[in-house]
Amino acid sequence: MAVRAVRKAGRRAGRVAASVTAVALLGAAVTACDSDDDGDDWMGMGKKSPSASATSSDSASGGESPGGPSDGPSSSSSQDSQDSQDSQDSQETVPEAKVPPVSVERLAKVPTAVKGGVITVGKPGAEHTVKVYEDPRCPFCKKFEEGGAQALVGPLVDGDVKVEYTIASFLDRNLGGSGSVNAANALRAAVEAGKFPQFHSAVFVNQPEESEDAFTPAFLLKIADKVGLRDAAFQKAVTNSTYKSWVGTAMDAFTDDGVTGTPTVVVDGEKAASDALYTEAGFRKVLKDAGIS
Repeated sequence: MAVRAVRKAGRRAGRVAASVTAVALLGAAVTACDSDDDGDDWMGMGKKSPSASATSSDSASGGESPGGPSDGPSSSSSQDSQDSQDSQDSQETVPEAKVPPVSVERLAKVPTAVKGGVITVGKPGAEHTVKVYEDPRCPFCKKFEEGGAQALVGPLVDGDVKVEYTIASFLDRNLGGSGSVNAANALRAAVEAGKFPQFHSAVFVNQPEESEDAFTPAFLLKIADKVGLRDAAFQKAVTNSTYKSWVGTAMDAFTDDGVTGTPTVVVDGEKAASDALYTEAGFRKVLKDAGIS
């Protein structure tokens, strides 16, 4: 009996070890943030999250905050709520921001434009096109920006390639909060201020933990300050969510392209392998194979 008990315990321990190994292998295989699109509204309609009542049809100028209701109380009550929010914002503890890589300054004179939900960096007539799909809260997008994306700096400066960014915000729906929407709104505002490449890099350098809804307007403005972005119009756009309706347009573009995770990178129509995105050398080889050097 004692022998059988020992053997049974050994088999149980073996099964547990095998299960742990399987979970570890599964975790190692995860290389992107999944949009987990279940057909619900992209900003969380019907879900229990701070952004549950937001829509993509709000006015492009001074839209509601991502959690704001569409039917509010009287103007007096609204003003009281705004005063309360302003007081809360003034007490917010904002993290210190870090400076982005020096390499991004090489992109200061590279043209940037917006068409629909896509932000394009690079000469419009560039021979090659790289499409980049990102969510500001996605940690794998941060890995791409600090790794593989560095291989794009030279070709962008030389005019050999243009990069089309589609900024998604599905992680607000998945995790709750409004950080992705806030960051996407600020990124759109940075285009008007003429500093999108610098601010885009700074946003990912300063990315908080994925589960933390920390891309607040106050933090985004502190990040912007690190790249010399102090334009009054930009600050107003970030604070008032001026481009929130554009954020919806960008998310529609993401969905319409059939993308289900970030980062997704497409080089001249060919999707780059995930394992090639996270080192500069790895992605440089992808570009070289496409004739981009």
